[in-house]
Amino acid sequence: MPSFNTIEWKENTVVMIDQTRLPGEESYVECKTYEDVADAIKRMVIRGAPAIGVAAGMGIALGAISLRTTKRDEFTAEVKRIAGVILGTRPTAVNLAWAVKRMLGILDAAEGDVEQLKSRLVGEARYILEEDIDTCKRIGQTGAGLIRDNSIVLTHCNAGALATGGYGTALGVIRAAVEGGKKIEVIATETRPFLQGARLTAWELDRDGIPVSLITDNMVGHIMSKGMVDAVVVGADRIARNGDVANKIGTYTISVLAKSHNIPFYVAAPMSTIDFDCPGGDSIPIEERSPGEVTHISGIRIAPEVNVYNPAFDITPNENISAIITEKGIVVKPFAVNLLKLRE
Repeated sequence: MPSFNTIEWKENTVVMIDQTRLPGEESYVECKTYEDVADAIKRMVIRGAPAIGVAAGMGIALGAISLRTTKRDEFTAEVKRIAGVILGTRPTAVNLAWAVKRMLGILDAAEGDVEQLKSRLVGEARYILEEDIDTCKRIGQTGAGLIRDNSIVLTHCNAGALATGGYGTALGVIRAAVEGGKKIEVIATETRPFLQGARLTAWELDRDGIPVSLITDNMVGHIMSKGMVDAVVVGADRIARNGDVANKIGTYTISVLAKSHNIPFYVAAPMSTIDFDCPGGDSIPIEERSPGEVTHISGIRIAPEVNVYNPAFDITPNENISAIITEKGIVVKPFAVNLLKLRE
């Protein structure tokens, strides 16, 4: 397990590592209200699809325990309003909506008075965290067999402990392979413009003693052409039922390069990331983020004042994907058929 905690519930406070300050400073943010949690998700203090799902559950729980009404109908209406605020923070990662739906299910299913509902909501939020860590470990164990000993694995963005409850999806596969005795080296892309690979993945792997080399995003084709990559493993923010994958911007490009060089391209994600109501990648909303993320680095302007296009994610078509690794097993083509089998 990593030597840090991504997110915790402590004495009715949500404590999360501030990912905007890494790698220079390891500091933690204390969220005492649901508004604090919503702000942390928006500002990417916490990010990564599974992690913001955990944060969403905890944010709703925080909001619920702050309510003073003892009337169940008033309490339920207000919790639903709070859930709407949390839901509106980021549009692409489906785990957020999954967690909100799960928390609201407590209101519909549970009996009892308001205090009992509060207790159950807190319990469910804490359980989502525990469940996520266990799920990621199972993803890792499932996918580790796909990674050969003495291989070099390329990953994009951060799909590690920082992006989940504490173990990782793509990095969970790598961690499990290493824990199983395999010698693995990792190549991490810097992941412009927010630099999740440079700031987070490189920090996380180096801290855990897993050999990692950092490259700029535009070096991927070159190192693949030199035979320096044996496999690609990435995470996902949403997977459509046909196997199309939304992940950090630049993933699609890497998938095209991997296909061209006959390098296996794996996606590691929990079942909660699969949106069975979404038919394909064209239906996945793509978040557009602030131009300042492109024109500035650490508050310093690096570009003139011109028009900026800053989509946070892109769509990797299912034909570019070798397999999808979940806690329930490895899914191969045809994804539209085999993903549904896991749902049963």
